[in-house]
Amino acid sequence: MTVRCLARAGVVATVALLAACGFHLQGRTPLPDVMKRPFLEVPDVQSEFAQSLRHSLISSGAELMPQKDHASAVISILSDNVRRRVLTVTATNQPAQYEVTYTVGFAVSAGDQQLLAPQELTATRVYSFDERLLLAKGHEEDVLRQDLASDLADMVMRRLSSL
Repeated sequence: MTVRCLARAGVVATVALLAACGFHLQGRTPLPDVMKRPFLEVPDVQSEFAQSLRHSLISSGAELMPQKDHASAVISILSDNVRRRVLTVTATNQPAQYEVTYTVGFAVSAGDQQLLAPQELTATRVYSFDERLLLAKGHEEDVLRQDLASDLADMVMRRLSSL
């Protein structure tokens, strides 16, 4: 019975240490009260970034408001752009590597007060390209774009949690 008590004490100590160091589950960013009922103002509600940010806000306990008037804050997405460019080419002048860059601009306000000034975040990834694997490489770019959007949403969430 002492082994069970020691095991329980070990579990309790571990949980207490994790709570004391500020640990929280991945994907759950603690939000300040002003961000508990935000309105998300986006030019394209179907973009990867808008969907990732919406998911991050909801999983962090925010209740997205359908109207600006009832919101505690307004998160305005000012720009949401994905760009792809050829990075290297083969000897036969075929693309060998692409660079995908995702850029978002955003600002946060509450009433007449600006909580976060307009700012821009950028994330970039490089992937190799082989025309013999066209379908797979097209899917790889889609996955990279979604990952970039998720990374940018996480960056925005960290900025929102610091308000």
